[in-house]
Amino acid sequence: MVWEYKHEPFTDFSKTSNKQAFERALHFVRKQFGKTYPLIIGGDRITTSEVIRSINPANKKQIIGYVSKASKEHADLAMNQAWSAFSSWKNWSAEARASVLFRTAAIVRRRKHEFSAYLVYEAGKPWKEADADTAEAIDFLEYYGRQLLHLQDGLHVNSREYVERNTFRYIPLGAGLTVSPWNFAFAIMAGTTVAPMVCGNTVMLKPASTTPVIEYKFMEALEEGGMPAGVVNYIPGDGSVIGDYLVEHPTTRYINFTGSKDVGITIYEKAAKVQQSQIWLKRCTIEMGGKDTIIVDNDADLKLAVEAIIQSAFGFSGQKCSACSRVVVHNDVYEKVLAAITTRARSLTVGDPADAAHFMGPLHDKAAYEKVMKYMEIGKSEGRLLAGGTGDSSVGYFVQPTVFADVPPEARIMQEEIFGPVVAVTKASSFQEALNIANNTEFGLTGAVISNNRANLELAREHFHVGNLYFNRGCTAAIVGYQPFGGFNMSGTDSKAGGPGYLYHFMQAKTVTDQF
Repeated sequence: MVWEYKHEPFTDFSKTSNKQAFERALHFVRKQFGKTYPLIIGGDRITTSEVIRSINPANKKQIIGYVSKASKEHADLAMNQAWSAFSSWKNWSAEARASVLFRTAAIVRRRKHEFSAYLVYEAGKPWKEADADTAEAIDFLEYYGRQLLHLQDGLHVNSREYVERNTFRYIPLGAGLTVSPWNFAFAIMAGTTVAPMVCGNTVMLKPASTTPVIEYKFMEALEEGGMPAGVVNYIPGDGSVIGDYLVEHPTTRYINFTGSKDVGITIYEKAAKVQQSQIWLKRCTIEMGGKDTIIVDNDADLKLAVEAIIQSAFGFSGQKCSACSRVVVHNDVYEKVLAAITTRARSLTVGDPADAAHFMGPLHDKAAYEKVMKYMEIGKSEGRLLAGGTGDSSVGYFVQPTVFADVPPEARIMQEEIFGPVVAVTKASSFQEALNIANNTEFGLTGAVISNNRANLELAREHFHVGNLYFNRGCTAAIVGYQPFGGFNMSGTDSKAGGPGYLYHFMQAKTVTDQF
């Protein structure tokens, strides 16, 4: 008997005992800096001469670890080991596979602050963001294990009495590739790995090159949780070297990707081409990005609206595909909302996230910093700069929370994904105009409406074209099993991670008719 799923609670850092426990975890992880980490293929540890340096984005002099880099030869080895492990793993019962996830969740839960501390140092996450990331990883393990148990006996189909008996069940696909992102280096990586895994598939895990240590620590937890050798193979490396190779490989059965629009489109295109000797169409589950809008109506709770915008736009320095990067405010309350957002943005503290006093940490790496600074300059020509607009990369990759006002809906900073703490604000003369502006984007991931007008909320329910729509709250922080997550248009395949239909992407249905 498995107890009912409930999401992992977040840590209350206002309690002295919790704060001290987290500080001990940070101290423990600091002592691990500079260690070396091998590939894990078929359960074997393989050390390579070429390594990836994992750097603390808040302090570029600190090396979190040196991680072996996989080559095409390692990718081939991982493919062979994955298919070899599949021959037995697929025959494990649903209960047995789910138990590996449940035990791994218990291991992570016991070491929760340790995993979160790695996220603080390797991903640059403030305490609360790191804690939420780890909690979500636990949620994915617990939720997907239970979802498989619901599906283990298949679904009911009709049979003709005294003539035939029909069954309809799901079987796994085979060996596939998971390409995980750096921004949710634990949660999304864990979810996109264990979802296909628990279904009976095997996985070649290519983690983000900037956050490979937290992924290695997760591999250790999976092994301790009872995962057999070869079921998940850990192969960090260059996307252009092993990523493209495995996407195009004729024996890759599925691809599970989370990342940028450009890379996602490339994967989708490459995977669609049937290679010589390939005998299936590859399954692609792709989540890309967003240009997410919060609408503030003229009768909204303005205090709630401002806090929703601040948290959604500047939490984790705006480095979420669900982050609010556009705000559309009704004319009647535009100046009030603008003034309040500006004041709050200017009050936010930016610095090393290991210090709990800082609301915002660094951007992820040099490339992210340079991209955001470029958009700062673009924004200065497209709108009125009210807060931020500056950065400092001398020690780490820090930028100030930035607000641009009076930005035309067609402006680049209103249309292009920046992936940083930059929000563009514009006004609308009616709710319908605000809705039109919100929908004027190639993306369709998340959005929010702050309003006390039920008619307008119902209008948005039907016509705000996003995969995750929130009323009277921010547009980030979806919880596994509560708000299945995924978007429309160029935000991806709307696979709805953390939802009741997600596992179907990694299984195939088989009908058997027994005629009498």
